[in-house]
Amino acid sequence: MTAVETKESAFPITRGRTKGYSPAEVDAFISRARVAFEEGEEPVGASDIRQAAFPLVRRGYSIAAVDAALGRIEDAFAAREREAAVARGGVSEWVGQTRETAQVVLDRLSRPRRSRFARVSALRYGYRVEEVDLVADKLSTYLQTGESVTVEQVRGVAFRMQRGGYREVQVDAVLDAVVEVMLAVE
Repeated sequence: MTAVETKESAFPITRGRTKGYSPAEVDAFISRARVAFEEGEEPVGASDIRQAAFPLVRRGYSIAAVDAALGRIEDAFAAREREAAVARGGVSEWVGQTRETAQVVLDRLSRPRRSRFARVSALRYGYRVEEVDLVADKLSTYLQTGESVTVEQVRGVAFRMQRGGYREVQVDAVLDAVVEVMLAVE
C-alpha cells in the first residue's frame, strides 16, 4: 500500500483506468495555500489558486472534488484580497480597478464573432471557435447587463478542440479575468 492508501484521503480516489490529480501534488499545494492563508508568509493569491495544475495519475484524487475545493479556497483568498485592497485604497479605488478590468474583458469579448482571439495554425488544435464565441456572448451580456452567470459556470467551462481553433492561452486568460471580476464584486 502507498502512503495515500494508508492514510485517510482528503478527496475521493479514482479507480480503474480513470486518472485523477496526483495526491502528493494536491496535498502539497493545499498545505502551502493553507499556510499562506493562515500565516500570510507565502505569496499565494486567488489567481495562484485559479491557475493551479496537477499531473494526472492512476489512483489520483477525483478531479471534480479537487476543483470544487480549489474554487472554495479561491473564493476565500479573493474575499481577503478584496478586503485588504479596500482597506488600503478605499472602495472607490477597488471599484475603479475592477471596472477597468471588466472593460478590458468586455472590449475583447465584443470583437466580431470568429475574430475574438488569435488562432492556432490549421495543423494544430485549439478551442472550438463556435463554442468559445457562444460563451463570449453570454459573458459579454453578463458584463453589460448583469444577466445571471455564476463563478462556478465560468470555472467549469470546457471547450472541444478543433484544428485552427482559438489559442487556449488567450481564452483561458480572459476566463480567468472574468472570474476575477466576478469575485471582486461578490
